[in-house]
Amino acid sequence: MTIQRRRFGRTGLDIPVLTYGGGWVGGLLIREEKARRERVLDRAFEAGIDWIDTAAMYGNGVSETVIGEWLAGRAGDDRPRLSTKFSIADPGGDQIAQAIASIKSSFERLGVDKVELIYLHNQIVSDERGSDDERHMRISNVLRPGGAADALDALRNEGLCDWVGLTGLGEPDAISQAIGSGRFDAAQIYYNLLNPTAMVAGGPGWNSTDFGAVLDKCRAHDMGVMGIRIFAGGHAASRQRHGREIPVTVNADNDAEEARAEAVFGALGDGWGTWAQTALRFGLACDGLSTIVVGIGEDWHLDHACEAAAMGPLPDEARAQLAKIWASDPAFRS
Repeated sequence: MTIQRRRFGRTGLDIPVLTYGGGWVGGLLIREEKARRERVLDRAFEAGIDWIDTAAMYGNGVSETVIGEWLAGRAGDDRPRLSTKFSIADPGGDQIAQAIASIKSSFERLGVDKVELIYLHNQIVSDERGSDDERHMRISNVLRPGGAADALDALRNEGLCDWVGLTGLGEPDAISQAIGSGRFDAAQIYYNLLNPTAMVAGGPGWNSTDFGAVLDKCRAHDMGVMGIRIFAGGHAASRQRHGREIPVTVNADNDAEEARAEAVFGALGDGWGTWAQTALRFGLACDGLSTIVVGIGEDWHLDHACEAAAMGPLPDEARAQLAKIWASDPAFRS
């Protein structure tokens, strides 16, 4: 099977509709023994998934280390493209120096001297409501002279990457402001069938984070977009809990997300594949996404993801049913 490809915004690159996610929630790269994780990476690459997304914080460097060990066994150009991320621990300090130090440590683990794309990993918050800590950064510290946007430019100017991006988590207004600055070539955007508001704003009564149709702004700036959390941490993939369902949006604890998932799949039924395949097909139906980052927790998860890609986007009929649920079900409305 050949994985379909899409244009990755103004980068001029094409990218498979599925990207291998090296994070904690999928977690196979971090948790499993070498032979198993390398077998899955081999199979993903052979299927046409030729982009891997990772970060310094995934397993405290374990994800990058594992990927680097696998890359070392591949000859020449027979390897996927990469994106990784850095976080700024002291936004009030020298962000450029912090970014360079973090990325050079990432490159040591990955065994590379350059990647295609580097993301800022801090969640972006407003100056009025937010504060800086090890995970969050106020928008003024992103865009100020010497701030995170300048740090990304410095990484590119040093030849460490071709393109730069941001992680679209935090406060929606601040994320929108960062995207509207035009400083970023790509973004990772939260989007799934339990929270579709990056594409269509939730409006009055929406009881989780409302991302305010931020994909429209990404489109206006011709940004490449990686869809993240397509399975909502696992809640949209299965009724089974794996213990790694870490909420990253407002009112997305286990009970709330389970109620949303039951409402959604109660309406859709089982005619569109497994829960995970239906969730993935929902993402494929969004033309605002260039690719979907898929975390793999078990070997067979890769098979199901590739099968979902072969099935194609979720049809209009199913998406119309979803729209009714989002508009009226108490799992989504206060």
